Amino acid sequence: MTSSTEEYDLTAGLEGKRVLVTAGAAGIGLAIAEHLIHHRARVFVCDISEPALKAFVKVHPKAGYGKADVSSEADVDSLFKLVNEKLGGLDVLVNNAGIAGPTGGVEDIDPADWRRCIDVGLTGQFLCARRAVPMLKGAAGGSIVNMSSAAGRHGYAFRTPYASAKFGVIGFTQSLAKELGPVNIRVNAILPGIVEGPRMEAVIRDRAAQLSIPFEDMEKRYLERVSLRRMVTPRDVAAMVSFLLSDAGRNISGQSIGVDGNVETL
Repeated sequence: MTSSTEEYDLTAGLEGKRVLVTAGAAGIGLAIAEHLIHHRARVFVCDISEPALKAFVKVHPKAGYGKADVSSEADVDSLFKLVNEKLGGLDVLVNNAGIAGPTGGVEDIDPADWRRCIDVGLTGQFLCARRAVPMLKGAAGGSIVNMSSAAGRHGYAFRTPYASAKFGVIGFTQSLAKELGPVNIRVNAILPGIVEGPRMEAVIRDRAAQLSIPFEDMEKRYLERVSLRRMVTPRDVAAMVSFLLSDAGRNISGQSIGVDGNVETL
């Protein structure tokens, strides 16, 4: 009796894919966009920051780009018109846009700040998906990757708007995977943990100020809750996105995948 193995090229299937990355001009979104560009995908990014978009296009002049606030229905409608004009269709939506939201006890959070966090981090994913799905169906299938967080699995004291949005993303992902699987559209969520960069630094700084302790002590507390005792990088997250979009990930759908060094609690 003989057996055979089929080897997967972990980048196979990325070349030529038409991809929209929201909030793709900085941070995790930029890492995702650049990783996919490196593997010859056709990438379009949107961002709310004009300086970030200008910097991105200077480095990647062939990529598509547009300014958009994903919480605005009008902005999203205009965005997808641009995407269709530039790419002629769509194979992948990476719903990356989100904001950190306020830090504070639930009784201290301004309802406007709550709504803004939910609008960007959850409603924005819905607004983009509702425009992307007809295009993905037109391509005979595709993939959606929604950015959640370790906070969407564990909860996050004093960060209730953010955690609530990220829990919602997981429910949205699992529901869409069931809805869209029969038309060959895969939907997954990625749950980054403590990611190196300015946003995490600001979160740690705000929490340290709330507890009246030094930044370094607060950072240490965060890392003590991670099994690997280290932060992850935007490139770690980008690598997982690329895997999910590649041929090797063709049977992965409805999953919430942690890229977090095993966050034990938040």
